[in-house]
Amino acid sequence: MIRTLFETPSTYRPTAAEMAAPPPEVEAVLFDFSNTIFQMIDLETWLRRVGETSGRLALLDEPGAVAEISRQLREAFRLPAVVALQEGRDLSPERHRLAMIGWWRHADFLRGAEEDAYRQLTAPDAWIPYPDTGPTLYALRDRGLRIGIVSDFAWDLRTHLAHHGLEDLFDGCVISYEQGREKPDAQLFLKACAGLGADPRATLMVGDNPVRDGGAAACGLRTYILPAENRTGERGLSDVLRLVT
Repeated sequence: MIRTLFETPSTYRPTAAEMAAPPPEVEAVLFDFSNTIFQMIDLETWLRRVGETSGRLALLDEPGAVAEISRQLREAFRLPAVVALQEGRDLSPERHRLAMIGWWRHADFLRGAEEDAYRQLTAPDAWIPYPDTGPTLYALRDRGLRIGIVSDFAWDLRTHLAHHGLEDLFDGCVISYEQGREKPDAQLFLKACAGLGADPRATLMVGDNPVRDGGAAACGLRTYILPAENRTGERGLSDVLRLVT
């Protein structure tokens, strides 16, 4: 094997012949879920759903109410105790629920309504696909590529796929809470590739987090990182189609 002065960190060890040959064509695409192909409903819509189920809806009609709740949530999310709760939150539904409740209790509107808030967070229609998610997935399918998901998520995201009629477009899902691991753990990416019957070197990972999703590059996958933006329109997923042609 040819050695270089600065070795590239990797858990994948291609052969000398593989490294000398052109990279294989992409045959499978893995997607992160949250903020890559799906996003949560906007804050005001979520708060109004919480208000309806908890009997607090009228409070949201006060001037500046939503902005004030948003401010309280942003400030609370920086508190050391709240930050500590977020560590490993996607490893189990229980840890995620405690992390969210520990955060929300710092917002006046949500205090005492945390259970209602959590039910609205995990409802099938609380997560929606970007406008270009469906068209991109169908286009990949038309080209014969296999499609999977690798996501740090604390409940079964397949309920959201099913709600929007997209579950049949995916050949597999690897979700952190089911595996007891979070990205960038290489085993998540490799398990997803194995589930699709795809060589990691012929697989593209698409996500929005350079640390977590970018970890796919360390086990042989090609990786495409979208800007970390709170998009209200298309996510920019059509670029993926150019990468697999």
